[in-house]
Amino acid sequence: MNFEKLLQTAPTVYFIGIKGTGMCALAELLHNSGYHVSGSDRDEAFYTDEILKELGIPYYESFAPEHVPADAGLVIRSAAYSRDSNSEIAEAEKRGIPVLKYTDALGAYSALFDSSGIAGVHGKTTTTAIAGTLMRGAGLPAQILAGSAVNAFRENGGFGGRSTLTLGNTYFVAETCEYRRHFLSFHPRRIILTSVESDHQDYYPTYESIRDAFIEYTKLLPLNGELIYCADDPGAVEVAESVNKGRVKLIPYGLNAKGDFKIVSLQTGEERIALRVAGFPGELRLRLPGRHIALDAVAALALTDSLVRAEYGEWTDARRESVRCALEEFRGSRRRQEILGEAGGILFMDDYGHHPTAIKTTLGGLREFYPRRRIVLSFMSHTYTRTAALLDEFAASFAPADRVVLHKIYGSAREVYRGGVSGRTLFEKTKALREGACYVEEPMEAVEVLKGILKPGDLFLTMGAGDNWKLGKALYGYYRENGAQ
Repeated sequence: MNFEKLLQTAPTVYFIGIKGTGMCALAELLHNSGYHVSGSDRDEAFYTDEILKELGIPYYESFAPEHVPADAGLVIRSAAYSRDSNSEIAEAEKRGIPVLKYTDALGAYSALFDSSGIAGVHGKTTTTAIAGTLMRGAGLPAQILAGSAVNAFRENGGFGGRSTLTLGNTYFVAETCEYRRHFLSFHPRRIILTSVESDHQDYYPTYESIRDAFIEYTKLLPLNGELIYCADDPGAVEVAESVNKGRVKLIPYGLNAKGDFKIVSLQTGEERIALRVAGFPGELRLRLPGRHIALDAVAALALTDSLVRAEYGEWTDARRESVRCALEEFRGSRRRQEILGEAGGILFMDDYGHHPTAIKTTLGGLREFYPRRRIVLSFMSHTYTRTAALLDEFAASFAPADRVVLHKIYGSAREVYRGGVSGRTLFEKTKALREGACYVEEPMEAVEVLKGILKPGDLFLTMGAGDNWKLGKALYGYYRENGAQ
C-alpha cells in the first residue's frame, strides 16, 4: 500500500481506539500535517482525552457503523479491536475502505522519512523521550513519537505532556514494540537497541524466541544503516554480534563500550547524576535517578549525534551546549519515575516498571539518588504468564525497598493462563526472602494500611503496569489535604 499516495488522494483518516497512547500520537502527527482526523473509543476517561480536545480532533465515545465518515479514505485501528468485535471495522471493510492496524500504519508512516526505531525490553520510552529532548536542543528537523506522554514535548513545557514532538519533516524517530513482532512493520535506517531478555512469555516462551525477533528487526536495516546498542546488556550484545558488520555500522554505548559513546565516568550524588562520554566534551548532568537512565541518555545522545552529522556535517560548540542544557532540564515522562508531588513530608512517585530487571534497577537507582529516604513500594504484577515464568526473580527484585505492599495480579485479555500462580504466591515468595512485606489484594484497600506505614521523609512508589497508580494518587491527595498525622 502506497501510504503517501493514499493520504494524498483521500485525506480523511478515522481512528478506531483513538485514545490509545500510540493511536492518539499518530492521529496528532497526521492532524498536524493537515489531514482530516476523527475517531472513536470507549467512554472510559484517559489522559489522551485532554490532548484530543486541545487539538480539536472530534471523536465518539462509543462504536457504531454510522460513525465512520462518508469520505474516509483510511481507517486505522487499535490492535485491541478486530472485524469480529467492532462494528466500525466491519463497516469500513464493507465499504471497501482500507483498514490498517496501528503498527502497520506507523510502519507505513515511517517509510515517508529517514526513520529511526528505538527498541528493547527496557528503557525504550525514556530513551525516545530523551532523544526528542536532545533533538530539540540540537535544532534537528525531526518528528518524535514516544510510548508515553513527555512533559518536554508539550509546547512551552508544563505538565500533562504529549507523546509527539514535531520539529520538522526530515527525520522520524519512534518507539517500536517487540510484542508480537510489531516492530517488523517499521522502516528503520537506524535502530537503538537498549536491552534483550526474556519477556512477553505469552508470545515468546523462551529467551531465544524473543532474541530472534530482535535479530529479525535488525535485519531490516539497509546497507550502511546503524545499530546503536547497549554494550552493558548481554542480550543486546548478542543481537549486535549477529549483524553483518560489513553491511551495518555498529555503535556501542555504555560503561563497557569502545568508541565515542563509552561512559568514562558516572557519579551519583544527592538527586543528580554526572557523567562523561568519550566522544562528547564536558560533563553531562541528569536530574533523574538510576544508572539505567544514564544509559538511556547516552543512547539518545548517540542517535542525536548521528542525525546532527547527517544534517549539519559536524557539531558546533553552541549546539553541544544546547544539548547539554536540554538533558539537564529533562524531567521524564508519564509513569516513568513520575513524581506526583510531595505532601506530609512524603515524596510520591509512580513508575511503569513491570519486569524484575526494571524493578531492581529502578529501585537501586532510587536508593542511590535518595539515600536519606525510606522507600515504601506498592507493586502490582502484570500478566499471570510473566509472573509465573519469573516468580523467583520478582521476589528478589524488591530487595532495595524498605517496605513492600503487594497486590493481586493485573491480568491481560490477550493471555490464556491455566496455572496456579496468583498475587499471593508472589507475596509468599517475597516474604520468605525479606521482612517488611505485606499483601493487600485490591490496591485501593491498602490506603488505610499505608497510612499506618508512611512517615515524613519517605518515598512512596507505586510500580507496575496495572492500576495501582490510583493508590498513590489517592494517598497523595490525602496527605496534601491533611498533612502528616
